[in-house]
Amino acid sequence: MSFRRRRKKKDRRRFRGVYLLPNLITTGSLFAGFYAIVAAMDGRFYAGAWAILVAMILDGLDGRIARMTKSTSGFGVQYDSLADLVAFGVAPALLAYLWALKDFKQFGWAAAFLFVVCGALRLARFNVQQGSFDPRYFNGLPIPAAAMMVAASVAFYYELGEMAPQGSRFILGMMYVLSFLMVSNVKYISFKKVELFRRHPFHTLVGLVLIFVVVATAPNIMGFLLMLAYVASGPISTFMYHRRAALTPKGESETPPPKLANSQGLDLGGRGEA
Repeated sequence: MSFRRRRKKKDRRRFRGVYLLPNLITTGSLFAGFYAIVAAMDGRFYAGAWAILVAMILDGLDGRIARMTKSTSGFGVQYDSLADLVAFGVAPALLAYLWALKDFKQFGWAAAFLFVVCGALRLARFNVQQGSFDPRYFNGLPIPAAAMMVAASVAFYYELGEMAPQGSRFILGMMYVLSFLMVSNVKYISFKKVELFRRHPFHTLVGLVLIFVVVATAPNIMGFLLMLAYVASGPISTFMYHRRAALTPKGESETPPPKLANSQGLDLGGRGEA
């Protein structure tokens, strides 16, 4: 009895509560993903696509705020992963199925289900491999990027209107390709190490402003092209990564091995994959 009492007291000390701000932002990301599901079920696919974008923005904020405020926790890591599975796994899969894949019957729902499964595997693999890979790269396509590719495709088709290509075979093939990329070992550039609060060359600011202006001019078209470029950049990043590793002399490391992240340091040193 005394042993059980001591163990209960120890467990209470270990879990004293949760940090509100980062977990509220994670809840906002989860809400946006749920809204995307509801919008897709109501046939409002364009609104669902933009809801996934909002979820991705919030998912990127919670980790940065948690690190800046030193409010990281193991609870936040697990909650963030569950929210990501809904917002970037279930929501885009259902959106794609109801929008374009229903006509393919079993091939359509199989593609949507495969997207969810590979997204879950991607998140689980990332959590267990945390801190064991080069922090400059993602090992496989991040699930938020895969979800945004689906959402950007919906917005792109709506922007083209009658000019959009007929048929949904492209969407069906894209779902299978994205699923494969999520569980692959293809290297994708990570922007986690970009330091926003230090000095950068002036031309960096100019370039970012130009990108912002171009995207703001035609967000649906440019958003699709940017996401397509990022998805296609994986094989190029993988080639450059292995080429650089082959050119590095044995016994020398190009960069010091990454430190093991803390209990909240998810993804891609941060909380979550975005």
